[in-house]
Amino acid sequence: MSNDVAYSQPIFRLALFLVCAVLIFLALNTLYSFAGTLNRLDTVESERDQWQRPFDVLRALDLRPGNTVVDLGSGAGYFALKLSPVVGERGQVLAVDLRRLSLFFLWTRALQKGQHNVQVIVGDQDDPRLPAGTVDAVLICNTYHEFGNPELILNRVLQSLRSGGRLVIVDRAARATQAQHAHEVPLTAVEGQLQNRGFEIVRRDDSFIDRPGDDVWWLVTALKR
Repeated sequence: MSNDVAYSQPIFRLALFLVCAVLIFLALNTLYSFAGTLNRLDTVESERDQWQRPFDVLRALDLRPGNTVVDLGSGAGYFALKLSPVVGERGQVLAVDLRRLSLFFLWTRALQKGQHNVQVIVGDQDDPRLPAGTVDAVLICNTYHEFGNPELILNRVLQSLRSGGRLVIVDRAARATQAQHAHEVPLTAVEGQLQNRGFEIVRRDDSFIDRPGDDVWWLVTALKR
């Protein structure tokens, strides 16, 4: 063996060791960040429980064990994980979002909790990709204002619902004294869109959430005729 070959072997081993060490460090750092994000989600959602009125939202959906319910705009699963035990093992929660990373966190959290009835769906901008005629209820919370074409989304939702199926929408109200912000939508506008698509409005609450010094949220419940 030549001196050059003998000399190159330790250099190669050192380089390989350094590469492996860097990869392990990056993997551990990623796992640490991932675990930290999961913990932060639990903390943020615990605080959100204090003002979001989640149990009143679930009550508006009027769910039964075995139902199929959609959380449209699920994010990392604040409502989807609450819906899971309500519909039970024979039921199904379809969690729809455009953001794959949020859905990955939701999938991980559902797996951790043993909530195997949660199915994640990557939707399109104008198509939530819902099965036709099989859904008992749909929840759209803090997402309606983000729809570029709400009429088209409502058409998709209408097609997915069974006869008598229920749609509950919760969102921030537009401020009466200021220009409408990007994260606000007037309840009256949403009601008109629902009625134009053939929904029957059975409940409206203009101040479902009214915290001093913060946004007012409304809730509307509609049925598929």
